[in-house]
Amino acid sequence: MTVDRGSATTETSDELRRAALVQSLPAADEDTPLMAALRVDARRRIELRGRRFPAPPETRVLTIANQKGGVGKTTTAVNLAAALAQSGLQVLVIDNDPQGNASTALGVDHRSGTASVYEVLVDGLPMHQAVQESPHVPGLWCVPATLDLSGAEIELVSLVARETRLKRALDAYLGWRDEQGLPRLDYVLVDCPPSLGLLTVNAFVVGREVLIPIQCEYYALEGLSQLLKTVDMIRAHLNPDLHLSTIVLTMYDARTNLAREVADEVREHFPVQTLRTTVPRSVRVSEAPSHGQTVITYDPGSSGALAYLEAAREIAERGRGDRTQQHDEHDGDQGGSARRQEER
Repeated sequence: MTVDRGSATTETSDELRRAALVQSLPAADEDTPLMAALRVDARRRIELRGRRFPAPPETRVLTIANQKGGVGKTTTAVNLAAALAQSGLQVLVIDNDPQGNASTALGVDHRSGTASVYEVLVDGLPMHQAVQESPHVPGLWCVPATLDLSGAEIELVSLVARETRLKRALDAYLGWRDEQGLPRLDYVLVDCPPSLGLLTVNAFVVGREVLIPIQCEYYALEGLSQLLKTVDMIRAHLNPDLHLSTIVLTMYDARTNLAREVADEVREHFPVQTLRTTVPRSVRVSEAPSHGQTVITYDPGSSGALAYLEAAREIAERGRGDRTQQHDEHDGDQGGSARRQEER
């Protein structure tokens, strides 16, 4: 009990110190946009440095999907994963996209012949034989994707239980970790290709939550209703627990009216699911994969890294209570909201 009180006292002291530092930052308003941006980054550095994120009561499996390309799916997947792992959690990324960009960003081997998600899905390879740890962040693991995965869509068609193969493999892997005495995984993030084929269906069946990155530009909600219809179909026939839990606004440029209008529109239709944190356009975020890293390790002080850290903290703090509330109160209106927006 004495240790608990000391720990609580230290945590309270750290919070008070962070609050005092934030209060000491210079004021900024709309007339000083550069100062405002610097103040936001400074606040994030103070609040996030050395912070440990809360672990969920059970493994959370998030499928990161959007059939539109170039909206930041893979970037969001790998940077959220790195941010969560860096903050003390055990995280697995399943690279379910034949392009293999998530594998590149996490610095894991995904050359032809490497054990990958293809062998797991098509050949029934135990997932633990394909998992690799990222060399940059302890506790961050990846099932890589190789070019072989590009043919999996065709090969899966003739296989038994084609829609549930990834789920069965992940369930077996979680059981294997327990048997080996390994730490429980806190998060599993599944990166999807920009399509609604069998690879994405497998990702929806394995997941419990759907995370959708939305680009802050025109057409941001284009096709979103179709994606939500697919989620409804998967929930009705294959995975009743699946629901939209999180929307991340990416490539946000606060200097433009368009970005603000898109953000307001998304928050109007999805007020609970949309994170408060927006991810800005950032050269450092784009550069990081060319070095085989996420921006979290490539340039941890950049605005992009700080935004993803804050988004990861927001996701972690939502915890399981968020899941119940959204599933019961908001899930039924998701498709309707998106369809109304598309009709407009």
